[in-house]
Amino acid sequence: MALYTAQVEVKAEAEATRRSANFHPSIWGDRFLVYYASSAPSATEGVDVSAEQRRHEELKERIRTTLVTAASADLIDAIQRLGVAYHFESEIEAALQRMNRTWHHRRLDDAGNGVYGTALTFRLLRQQGFPVSSDVFKEVKGREGEFKDCLTRDVEALLSLYEAAHLRVRGEDVLDELAAFTTAQLESALPDLGDALAGKVIHALNQPVRTGLTRVEARKYVSLFEPKGHDDTLLLEFAKLDFNLLQKLHQRELSEITRWWKDLDVPKKLSFARDRVVECYFWIMGVYFEPQYELGRRILTKVIALTSIIDDTYDAYGTFEELALFTDAVEKWHVGAARQLPEYMRLCYKALLDVYNMIEEEMVKQERSYAVDYAKLAMKKLVRAYFEEAKWFHQGHTPSMEEYMQVALVTSAYEMISTNSFVGMGDLATQDAFDWVSSHPLIVRASSVICRLMDDLVSHKFEQERGHIASAVECYMEQYKTSEEKAVVELEKQVGDAWKDINAEMLQPTAVPMPLLVRVDNLARVINVVYKNNDGYTRSGTKLKDFITSTLIEVVPT
Repeated sequence: MALYTAQVEVKAEAEATRRSANFHPSIWGDRFLVYYASSAPSATEGVDVSAEQRRHEELKERIRTTLVTAASADLIDAIQRLGVAYHFESEIEAALQRMNRTWHHRRLDDAGNGVYGTALTFRLLRQQGFPVSSDVFKEVKGREGEFKDCLTRDVEALLSLYEAAHLRVRGEDVLDELAAFTTAQLESALPDLGDALAGKVIHALNQPVRTGLTRVEARKYVSLFEPKGHDDTLLLEFAKLDFNLLQKLHQRELSEITRWWKDLDVPKKLSFARDRVVECYFWIMGVYFEPQYELGRRILTKVIALTSIIDDTYDAYGTFEELALFTDAVEKWHVGAARQLPEYMRLCYKALLDVYNMIEEEMVKQERSYAVDYAKLAMKKLVRAYFEEAKWFHQGHTPSMEEYMQVALVTSAYEMISTNSFVGMGDLATQDAFDWVSSHPLIVRASSVICRLMDDLVSHKFEQERGHIASAVECYMEQYKTSEEKAVVELEKQVGDAWKDINAEMLQPTAVPMPLLVRVDNLARVINVVYKNNDGYTRSGTKLKDFITSTLIEVVPT
């Protein structure tokens, strides 16, 4: 893309006509600085942490023994939904391998017995990447193609089928039908259910397991989980201890990042931008929450926080001439290029270079210097796409859907974040893996589609009010001369199809190791959680505040 040169005259800020989004300030302030040092007050003040950790290890070994000797689908499901599966990956894999070997013998009898267990096992196997057939679910349909009446009387079976249907891929009509059928049946059954079961149904309808975030769902499931025996009671105790111990690690990380952000003084020096570093950390905690990815969280949170500033600069503040200069500076990627920028841009530009210098230092230690080149190229591509959108706005251009999506999938930032997430994955992320993720494979495209369209669906009206390029909604309406309602229906269908594509890409054999695919999948989960029904990132005082509070502040009572 042709760039405007550095010789373009920049208007004085006082003379420039600037848009303003009037973003609300951070709702957190210095809340997380309290956790900065390892000597900071414990989130469970008064508790002997060493005793807590010893009990944690004791329970972990007991659960591991049970998994090895008597693993069941229910146990694996509980372990996963309580957020502690990362401790038992090899044991769970071995247990599901055994279940996979007998799947082709699976049948449902005419009375509908075994529906719950079959649907649960199917979901667990698909989640693990086993390409098991969904044909078994055809047995829950009658001769005329209708679903059998016995299903309507078993809410637990309906719930299990509902969750399983979210693992479908394109062309699995029986699962498409099951998704619609079980949703309708669960909604109609709600008024007659007891409180405990109603709570499970309401939560599932709002947030299926397949598209939820591990930490958020674990915090919720602790209150929904009903131990059926001594082993379940021990598992629940372990999950609570694990949640609280891991929360302390996350608090210290976020405190360090908050201090870095405070030193940049974004609220004062870049007051036009969203001050959302806490929300950015939550976003990246959704990508990888496990202890071994501490470096990845530290790197990627800083990258996405600066990306948010750059996004707001292109969308809501910078003049066209200034944006041309910033785009050119990013292409040059040299501290000397900061001289061509207005003062407010220099802060962000220098911080961006500093973060990638830090990344380079870490990658040299790991003998993975190649990772930095891919990360920088992805950022450059993103900024070029931001500038392409700025040209559309400057020209008053409404692109076709095809033209829009080609650029807007890049400006969703998910291609860049996917590439940069691999930096924190250690030796798993080989140069071949970076070549793959940089080639915009289907799973990255699908995750980007979910991000772009869910963002556009909930934020396009607000953005049009302040002055913004046409979103997917406006582009679709203009190209197909249709109503907003019909455009929304079509775009929501495209989101659903993108989830099917992600499901398909995570079935064996996979293009790269599953832990790498999980980062891309998790990015789609984050956008689903944060942007469902409203833009929770921009308006962070709503549901996102509750998610952050429950995962990063409130201790689980033990």
